[in-house]
Amino acid sequence: MAGEPGNSGSGPETAESLPVYGEKGFCAIRKAGKTQRFESRNISELRNFIQDAEIAWIDYVVEDVERDGYAAAASFGFSDILIRNLLKEERTAYEDFDDELGILIPAIFMQGFDVHLEPLFIFIKRNFIITLHTREVKRFFRVRRYAETFLRKIPVSSLPGDKITLLLIRIIDENNSRNFDYLASIEEHGDQLSRILSDPKTPRDILGPKIYDMKHALIVYLGGLWATVDTLSSLRYGDAELITDEEKILDRINALIGEVQAQIGLAEHLSEVLASGLEVLQSIYNNQLQILNNKLALLVAYLTIIGTALLVPNTIATVLGNAMFPFTADHIPVYLATIVLSTILSTAVAWWAVKRVGLLPSRPE
Repeated sequence: MAGEPGNSGSGPETAESLPVYGEKGFCAIRKAGKTQRFESRNISELRNFIQDAEIAWIDYVVEDVERDGYAAAASFGFSDILIRNLLKEERTAYEDFDDELGILIPAIFMQGFDVHLEPLFIFIKRNFIITLHTREVKRFFRVRRYAETFLRKIPVSSLPGDKITLLLIRIIDENNSRNFDYLASIEEHGDQLSRILSDPKTPRDILGPKIYDMKHALIVYLGGLWATVDTLSSLRYGDAELITDEEKILDRINALIGEVQAQIGLAEHLSEVLASGLEVLQSIYNNQLQILNNKLALLVAYLTIIGTALLVPNTIATVLGNAMFPFTADHIPVYLATIVLSTILSTAVAWWAVKRVGLLPSRPE
C-alpha cells in the first residue's frame, strides 16, 4: 500500500529504466522469525526452499503461459481443475476451492499507443503465494527488492489468513500501481496528438489512424481496469477460507477498489476530452468545407457574369457580320457603339440576375 517500500510513483517500466530483472524465479520466506530470499531458475529448488516456511512468496516468470504456467503451478501442489479454470480465462478470474485459491488479474503493458493486457496469475495456499506472469511484465522488481522487509513487518501473532491476505494486498497493490502509470503515458501521447491536431496542414489520412489508436488504447486500458475491479470485488466479498475475516484488513481491499475506480474516472474523463476534441475538429473541417463551397459559388457567379458579358456582344457581332447587312467605313462608329453598349448592358443584367438569386453575396468571405 501507499507508504510501503518499493511502491514509488515513478513511470512505467522500460528496458532502459529497470535494472536487470534477475533470475527467472524468486522466493522470499519467513521461517522461525527470520526472513530469507532465494533466486533460481529451477522450480524444484524454489519449492524445496519454502518447506516449513511460516509465510512465503514465489514470483516466477514463464515463457509460455499455457505450458510453463501449468507446470509451475502444478509443481507447487495446486489442483488440475483450479489451474485449468484460470488458464482458460483471458482477463479476470476468481476460483475458490477452500484450501486453495486462484486469481487472474490483468497486467497492463504499453508500447506507444499499443496497449496489451498480459495475464497475472496468483495462486494461494495457506502459507504461501505464487505469482506467474510473462517476462514482459517486469513489475515486481521493487517488491522483490523489499520482500524480506515487508515479510518482517507482518505481525508474528497474526492468524495465517491475516498474513496471507496482507501479502496478497501488497502484490495486487504493486500491480495496480504499475497499471496506473500507463495512464500518464496515454495522456502524454494524447498531448502529442493534440499538437498534431492543432496544425491545420496535417493530412487527414494521418489524423484518422492516430485518433483511432488513441481511442483504442483508452478502451483496452479501461477494460483492464474494469477487470481488476471485478476480481477485487470477488476477493472482497467472496468469503474465501484462505482470506482473512478481519474487517480492517478487508478495508484495504476496498481501498484498492477505490483507487482503481478513481483511475477509471480519470480515463473516462480523458476519453470525453478526446471526444470533445474530435467534435471541435469536425466543426473546423465543416467550416472549411463551407468556406470552400462559398468560394466555388462566387467563382461560378463571376464566370456567369463574364460568360454573359461576352456572349451577347459576340452574338450581335456575328449577326451584324452577315452579308445581308452591308456595312461600310461610315458605319464603324455605330457598330462599335452597339458592341460596347450591349456588353455593358448584358454585364449589368447578368450581375443583377446572379445577385438576385443569391449566387453573389454582398460581402463574400
